[in-house]
Amino acid sequence: MISFYTETNFCLEHENEFRDWIENCILSNNFETGEINYIFVDDIYLHKMNKKFLNHDTLTDIITFDYSENKVLSADIYISIDRVTENAEFFNNKFYNELSRVIIHGVLHLMGFKDKTNEQKLQMRLQEELCLNKINFL
Repeated sequence: MISFYTETNFCLEHENEFRDWIENCILSNNFETGEINYIFVDDIYLHKMNKKFLNHDTLTDIITFDYSENKVLSADIYISIDRVTENAEFFNNKFYNELSRVIIHGVLHLMGFKDKTNEQKLQMRLQEELCLNKINFL
């Protein structure tokens, strides 16, 4: 089950369509959906979490807490709406396109994709694009 929550004034449009799209990406990679919670927050909220849980004193757009077992994906995924907004502007991208990229980025981490090395980043971007190409509601 995929759920969306907010700790800010942001309200996700197309919630059901996002849910279906995420499920489709998960199934197409031979995984199952467990309980995935997306929590939309602001920079201050996510920065505190980044310091507390990851010992990183930086801003970030996403933090994923992975509770997956075997091929069943479960997690709490925190996304900073402030970071997504700023990144969309910086990359001259539409807000919902950037948000979609971040949303699926968290799921790809659950599937085992990493983004530390240049090769891993290339593979992550390729997987993001494959999933983003399946969006037909934005």
